[in-house]
Amino acid sequence: MTTVSIIGNGNMGSAIAGIAAAGGNSVEIIGRDGGEITGDIVVLAVPYPAIAGIVAERGAELAGKVVVDISNPLDFSTFDSLVVPADGSAAAELAAALPASKVLKAFNTNFAATLASKTVGENPTTVLIAGDDEGAKQLLADVVRGGGLQAVDAGSLDRARELESIGFVRLTLAVQEKIDWTAGFALVK
Repeated sequence: MTTVSIIGNGNMGSAIAGIAAAGGNSVEIIGRDGGEITGDIVVLAVPYPAIAGIVAERGAELAGKVVVDISNPLDFSTFDSLVVPADGSAAAELAAALPASKVLKAFNTNFAATLASKTVGENPTTVLIAGDDEGAKQLLADVVRGGGLQAVDAGSLDRARELESIGFVRLTLAVQEKIDWTAGFALVK
């Protein structure tokens, strides 16, 4: 059993908590009022602009932990670009800010509805995981699979840029009502 702390109690945080709990893991949800971070895995289920404040306030508590960035660093005023450098990612920025943590990118290519339902159409929802620490990726993959979803190793943390691009396209399509918020990503073998 793994202990999972989720910072953020919105739709994504709630859906990820449901996945972790379904797999028999201990789950703690931390809202704006704070609380002690006890998880082996800490999911930052907050919008990209909130991450810097969490790092500034709680960075020391995240040392030694697996920290999962689910954000999509979009320009939400225009929905026409990412706000990180073209050769970087939000996850890379987080890893630089938390050198004593094992940073992963995951869940940003999923909508909360497909995480909660565990399906995309008739297929199991797939969670792509990128990161540089193999043990951390395996720990998160075990939580995801234990909760009834597919988990796929998407490579090193450098792949976070591509995952954020997928998230960007998916979100802009949903905002433009070209796809539903129940649409998603599944790998079919």
